Amino acid sequence: MGFVKDHSAGGVVFRGGDGEVEILIVATKGKSRWQLPKGRVEDKEGPLEAAQREVKEEGGVEGEVVCPLDTISYWYRWEGKRHRKLVDFFLFRYLRGDPREHDWEVDEAAFFPADQALKLLTFPTERKVVERALEVIRKKRLVL
Repeated sequence: MGFVKDHSAGGVVFRGGDGEVEILIVATKGKSRWQLPKGRVEDKEGPLEAAQREVKEEGGVEGEVVCPLDTISYWYRWEGKRHRKLVDFFLFRYLRGDPREHDWEVDEAAFFPADQALKLLTFPTERKVVERALEVIRKKRLVL
């Protein structure tokens, strides 16, 4: 039996100072689901460009890319068909913008202290992506 392949991309956007790291996350489904901003890689667009676009659309902010983080994979059913989705995540340093300027696809977008963001995230795979992001931030000393 076949399946549909889906490809998405998203970002972990961080900001901070004095050792405090905040992570941008977005709420959907009536604020019952908290997740990282992500979405479909469109035609003539690479994963990095898609991640930058989704961070701006869903998160209301712009970021400077630091590095690729991880790719997660999962299965789901939609309209009777099995789908396999790959999501490429990138780490972004916050540059500008206001999370309240998110698009209609999300109910809320906000920066949270890293430990709170980890608790709020609905999907374990996305928690692992954020944990990886925090390792990179510490290792590269991106927040002093």
